[in-house]
Amino acid sequence: MDADLKSIAAARRAAETAFEAYRKFLGTDPAHVNAIVDAMARAIEPEAKRLAVMAVDETGYGNVEDKRIKNMFNALSVADYLRDVTTLGMLWHDDATKIAAFGEPMGVVAALIPVTNPTSTIIFKVLSAVKAGNAIVCAPHPRGLRCGMETLGIMARVAEQMGAPKGLIQCMDHVTIQGTAELMRHRRTSVVMATGGPAMVRAAYSSGKPTLAVGAGNVPCYVHKSKRHDLAEVAEMIITSKSFDYGTACVSEQAVVADPEIARDLRHEMKLKGAYFCSRSEADRLARVIFRGPRAMDPDRVGQSPHALAAAAEFDIPPRTRCLVSDETEVGWQRPLSAEKLNPVLAFYEAESSDDGIERAHSIARFEGWGHSAVVHADDPEIVAQFATVPTGRVLVNTPGILGGMGYSTDMEPSFMLGTGTWSGSITSDNVTALHLINIKRVAYQSRPWRDIYDEYAE
Repeated sequence: MDADLKSIAAARRAAETAFEAYRKFLGTDPAHVNAIVDAMARAIEPEAKRLAVMAVDETGYGNVEDKRIKNMFNALSVADYLRDVTTLGMLWHDDATKIAAFGEPMGVVAALIPVTNPTSTIIFKVLSAVKAGNAIVCAPHPRGLRCGMETLGIMARVAEQMGAPKGLIQCMDHVTIQGTAELMRHRRTSVVMATGGPAMVRAAYSSGKPTLAVGAGNVPCYVHKSKRHDLAEVAEMIITSKSFDYGTACVSEQAVVADPEIARDLRHEMKLKGAYFCSRSEADRLARVIFRGPRAMDPDRVGQSPHALAAAAEFDIPPRTRCLVSDETEVGWQRPLSAEKLNPVLAFYEAESSDDGIERAHSIARFEGWGHSAVVHADDPEIVAQFATVPTGRVLVNTPGILGGMGYSTDMEPSFMLGTGTWSGSITSDNVTALHLINIKRVAYQSRPWRDIYDEYAE
């Protein structure tokens, strides 16, 4: 049997057995569901580093320590958030309007897993799906299959030990594009959670099933002159966020736009924090290494260290370099480094004024980043309000992009799936959580005499 047939068969088996497990799981006491979710999260904690090692070894993307932190965030912070969220049974009631709302599961979740975050995304999606009373079938990227299956296996075994039906949590063991497509459109699949590249997201939306998906994130980071006395901390936040796991997160900064009054000092602080500013010729060579053409990142350059990228572009950098930076003046494919880059590479723009800086940040978001995220560093509330008209689903203020966006350094919902709204064709601009994986049933009593309609609208 060829690979596609094996994958299609695996998808059909998984969808059918997941549906049967879901039917058995229906009606489980929400307290028992919570206990299962907590047990799965606790089981991941001691395995977080081992799974990170497996992910780096198998995919070749990112670094072990940051992938460990991603695993821990999803096992602990996401689980802590879910513990206080009601997803099943009565959600709320209003005595005045005589309406009560009840949460009910959607069914079988088809979860597409990206190669950039092959373990942490599984942790997040499994915890969220089960918290909402659903079954879940994960379809990893083929390059992350082994570490994905190991992650899911840990969680599935613990869930079954806690009384969850066998098959509630599954991972396809043979994965191809055709097999993943079969999973998404299978009659037993209720909803698709798609995290991955543009082709994967398009396939998810064309599956004919309700789909939660995300778009690209060309995240601008505007630094206003009001931060002139705090530029060392601003520089550390930017470099830490962009270098985290070698830039594999869509929500990390992609371009820095600095007011003219502080651009020179910010550049200096960024250098002290480990940024290497490329010459024009180095930047051009770097662009040819990262991109094969417009909208075509070279997958072999995703999630690589600054030193690996510099070596591929044939120039030398200092030993402690954390991030590569290209001075830019234009936005568009004529300057590829102004686009999203899933590696530790930043564009840097010096604005002519604050108004110009904000407009430049907006143009960066509109180019390859509609709907995702934007970052502003400013101590002037009016500047923040002006910047916040950017066409993105989240605007993060005085915080690192990745940590703020995923809900660690801000009070947004902890999530590893950040909706991008209708700006980029997504159904939601929220940080996706278990609350997006339930149907809400409303029970409404009559609150006014029904015959009154004839009097109210009489001719």
